Amino acid sequence: MPLLTLTDASLAYGHHALLDKVNFQIDAGERVCLVGRNGMGKSTLFRVISGQAQLDDGELWQMDTLKISYLEQEVPADQQDSIFDVVASGLGEIGQLIIDYHHALMELDDEAASLNRLSDLQHRVDVADGWNVNQKVDVVLSRLDLEADQMLADCSGGMRRRVMLAKALVSEPDLLLLDEPTNHMDIAAITWLEDFLRTFKGALIFITHDRTFLRNLATRMIELDRGQLASFPTGYDDYLQKKEELLEIESRANAKFDKRLSDEEKWIRKGIKARRTRNEGRVRALEAMRRQRGQRQSVQGRVNLNVDSGDISGKLVTDLRNVSFAYPDQPIVTGLTTRIMRGDRIGIVGPNGSGKSTLLKLLLGELDPQQGEVVMGTKLQIAYFDQHRSQLQPDKTVRENISEGSDYVSVRGKPRHVIGYLKQFLFPPERVDSPVKILSGGERNRLMLARLFTQPANMMILDEPTNDLDVDTLELLEDLLIAYDGTLLLVSHDRTFLDNVVSSTLVFEEEGQVREYIGGYADWLRQRKPAAASANIDDQTAAKKASDQSGNNKRKLAYKESRELTGLPQKIEALENEEQQIQGLISDSAFYDSDKEEIKKTLARLEEIQLELSQSYDRWEHLDNFS
Repeated sequence: MPLLTLTDASLAYGHHALLDKVNFQIDAGERVCLVGRNGMGKSTLFRVISGQAQLDDGELWQMDTLKISYLEQEVPADQQDSIFDVVASGLGEIGQLIIDYHHALMELDDEAASLNRLSDLQHRVDVADGWNVNQKVDVVLSRLDLEADQMLADCSGGMRRRVMLAKALVSEPDLLLLDEPTNHMDIAAITWLEDFLRTFKGALIFITHDRTFLRNLATRMIELDRGQLASFPTGYDDYLQKKEELLEIESRANAKFDKRLSDEEKWIRKGIKARRTRNEGRVRALEAMRRQRGQRQSVQGRVNLNVDSGDISGKLVTDLRNVSFAYPDQPIVTGLTTRIMRGDRIGIVGPNGSGKSTLLKLLLGELDPQQGEVVMGTKLQIAYFDQHRSQLQPDKTVRENISEGSDYVSVRGKPRHVIGYLKQFLFPPERVDSPVKILSGGERNRLMLARLFTQPANMMILDEPTNDLDVDTLELLEDLLIAYDGTLLLVSHDRTFLDNVVSSTLVFEEEGQVREYIGGYADWLRQRKPAAASANIDDQTAAKKASDQSGNNKRKLAYKESRELTGLPQKIEALENEEQQIQGLISDSAFYDSDKEEIKKTLARLEEIQLELSQSYDRWEHLDNFS
């Protein structure tokens, strides 16, 4: 059943058409991923669907009772509101009434005015049937494990995303729009969100650069490209194959058209004799071809990434010997011994707030350990990508942030005109003198990369470089880092990016333990012990596990529990094999040509397996604590 349709929808900013006679439909229960390059208008399409932007032409139809919630891309700035206030505000006027009552109750004293205000608000809540609404807020806060009275300003970026998701969910929407929901989330929060969205009853349209998140959730792909919207009733990998085929067809058609146009241009340029006998119909056809060629929208260029590896560093980059560091209320690193050699490619993984940035400072010798010793190598030239983009000056222009206002910038030891250099990062000339504060998140990240690659570096430190990048640019960055022959330290929550780039991973585990694993994220998952999984579980699960260990670790397993523990590895292996078989089946393009009911049945079985695997792992951890 369609919830919403767009018919011949058009919207342009100036001469740039973001939507050009677009047609689209979203049905109940779908999980659709919207893809497209930065600047193509994905967020604008979300604003149209949510009613925040109006079409220039065409029609937007939606079901009369349709409730839409929209989680925007940007994390809210520090604000002095409690989590309860932020979530309740998602309910509009009645939500504000609940907020006022909540505050009046907390601020209640013996003054008559205070009592009268509370009484008045209580009456208005009664009339509006607001107590059911208040219960909805409490339920959502409970489901998302949020503290009602905690201030939003005190929350991490990932927690703020969870708060804003709660705000979007409290109205029980039929259609949920999520714009880069995994930004600023650690891996534990991302996997939690995946599990949560699999059970969401409404329809879902989301934008993401996280390819693992995309693969695990999307039941359909839609692509916004040069004002056109194309639908692919398939998963991400099959979409990539079909997209490549479509681009090849488009390229051949354009080449054929251009050859014909060239022939007609040669004909029109013939001498006087030819013009006397010219076919006027052919002339009009040529004029139409010229207009058609002029209106063609070319495929957007790709970012051109190059990095100067600088001089060769010493063989030893840094050597940590039994290093420990702690803040008064939190151990960060406890007894870490590791050695980083020239050319190593190391990923750093851990929950938000675990101390990844502190570890970077220890590795670079910027912070002295409280115990142990750090020995730094020689001839290090370090380039640093800061996830908070603090190196950018928002009130200065793009040009000033790259070259201090000069027309030239030094790249790989040679002068380059700043406009030509920034074109490689998809900045048009008219954008060069725009202030940074008006740039989108993706543009700011591209500007950060442009700054980074002006300096020679035999060691690169990238702290969450993938946020806000479109998938094409992200994959180009991957290719660059794979070819880079210097030393790389990468902090990332992008599981696919880690798997493709790093050769070993430092993982924050319990009580300041940082352990090294060979390979990327998927390799860590295979190698880790169940008891060492705390870097990938949320706080609630960790607390329950700790409670189980402290309260029940003295009892022995019952006979049935012992038998269950013995059989769990075989059960998990069987489920993993079945999951792998189904993943192979659905990655085949022919799968989506089969019967629709069979497709639904297969995808439903895959979700059942993944849920059963998660439950089996949890059960194994629990029983193993007593064995």
